[in-house]
Amino acid sequence: MPSSRKRTAVLASGGGTNLQALIDAASDMDFPAEITLVLTNVDGAFCLERARRAGIEGLVIDHRQFESREAFEAAMDRELRDRNIELICLAGFMRVLQDRFVNDWHDRMLNIHPSLLPKYKGLHTHARALAAGDSLHGCTVHLVRAALDDGPMILQAQVPVLAGDDEDTLQKRVLVREHEIYPRALALLAEGRVDVRGPDAWIDGTKGPLVLLPELGEARL
Repeated sequence: MPSSRKRTAVLASGGGTNLQALIDAASDMDFPAEITLVLTNVDGAFCLERARRAGIEGLVIDHRQFESREAFEAAMDRELRDRNIELICLAGFMRVLQDRFVNDWHDRMLNIHPSLLPKYKGLHTHARALAAGDSLHGCTVHLVRAALDDGPMILQAQVPVLAGDDEDTLQKRVLVREHEIYPRALALLAEGRVDVRGPDAWIDGTKGPLVLLPELGEARL
């Protein structure tokens, strides 16, 4: 009998701790998504070892072997479709995806970003939160759009910024929450519980994102 679990590919370029969180969650057969492919643009990236240990196919498509971003992404798209991939998770994939690829996977591709979007799009989010004197920082899982770190937000998790924090300590605290919310967001999407209306994601009929507060349960914005 065919599985009803959504066939999911994870795109990664490095060590892949968020990949590991997704693999661990999907190892439960009751989880609504199945990680069937780990695709990387970096031969030898540790994400391939994580895939091997879990019995998941690992595939390298080196962007340097292509004459353009479009050709590279077309090659990725062919491999994904040949494997009947239904959903994509970006987990430290260090390539900016072009409009055509993003649009072809519209509302089927997730990204996790280390800030409470829409604050601090781009890089160095922890340093920017510290420089701004923020009392709260965190992470966001969102559906991918062509603009950088943009798209309907599904889940956020907050962490406190503590006295004496530096980039490293804050990053580690945020990463713990990333590992919590990424599998949860994938499950919501795979179960069909996310409805996109314009720029917003609605989860179970309520406008998102769902926000996990630090040690205080959950609330919705």
